Amino acid sequence: MMTDVSSGTRRTDSPPPPLESVRAGFREAVKAAVQKMGATAPNPAVGCALLDGEGHLLAVGAHPAAGQPHAEVMALEQAREKGVLEQVRTALVTLEPCNHHGRTPPCSDRLKNSPVQTVWIGARDPNPQARGGADYLAGGLSPKQVHFLADEPGLRSLAQDCAALLAPFACRVTQGRPWLSVKQALDGHGSMIPPEGQKTFTSSASLRLAHQLRRACDAVVTGIGTVLADDPSFTVRHVSDHAGRAPRPLIVLDRQGRLPAAWRQAREADGFHVEQCRDLSSLPALLGQMDINWALIEAGPALLASVREAGLWDDWLTIRHEGADRDDQLSITLREESADKRSPIQLLRQYGD
Repeated sequence: MMTDVSSGTRRTDSPPPPLESVRAGFREAVKAAVQKMGATAPNPAVGCALLDGEGHLLAVGAHPAAGQPHAEVMALEQAREKGVLEQVRTALVTLEPCNHHGRTPPCSDRLKNSPVQTVWIGARDPNPQARGGADYLAGGLSPKQVHFLADEPGLRSLAQDCAALLAPFACRVTQGRPWLSVKQALDGHGSMIPPEGQKTFTSSASLRLAHQLRRACDAVVTGIGTVLADDPSFTVRHVSDHAGRAPRPLIVLDRQGRLPAAWRQAREADGFHVEQCRDLSSLPALLGQMDINWALIEAGPALLASVREAGLWDDWLTIRHEGADRDDQLSITLREESADKRSPIQLLRQYGD
């Protein structure tokens, strides 16, 4: 059922849009946010869709980068530029609108002072400094109707999508470390070693997903063994990287200081900020200090075995190549499995470009 976060007088100028319109609008909001994953840290990726009184989609916005307008502001400005701002009645936001003044003013204020009458929220803000937007919008003068996706049985799947979208940011805010994703490619015999003369053996579709994941992550982690054996670049190919993004941290696990200076210089020329880490156990804190929301571990079998043994992962993407005439088999495993929990990687498969 639809649940108001607080009681009191509610505006009834316009009836709420049908759930199918809310569902379709939220899909657009999530899709817009997914496209920005990897560009917004230390902020989360957030999307917002605006509907008119009949449930028609008017505008979709996403937070582009830290210090730039939040998703709600982007959507409202888009509606204003299109000349439809006064038609807006419902805002669909993947994350609870912020209620504090950081690098930008509170977006809950912008919604409060807009024609919006109803606000649907995908997930509560885990950041204690920013939360409270839902209560602010529902109270005071000109209160809005505020609903959470999780309270509507027919929309809980979208609530899971919004939780997965938020998972990297929530992990950093609540645990002091980023969400850690492992990508591992295996051939039909369970080997990670490509045929001689090749860098990879997976399909073009798998390569595209792997590079979507690399773009969506704020940092890449590898081992010195991989660096010395493969001379990897870790650049984003097969999809376009985020334009104008800051250098992406590239962390190399290297106990003995064997990292070649030439390789470091080449990666820095490619737009990376290269760091060495001598101890796997210190990796999460190092990444957390760098305000990284989501880190991707791309390494060889020895380091991945250590990562698994230490439990330093949150989800694990396995790409299994069965042969040239067969599609790759993809599996995503969550370290903490639950019926209502999804991996952020699943969003890339569902909503990615």
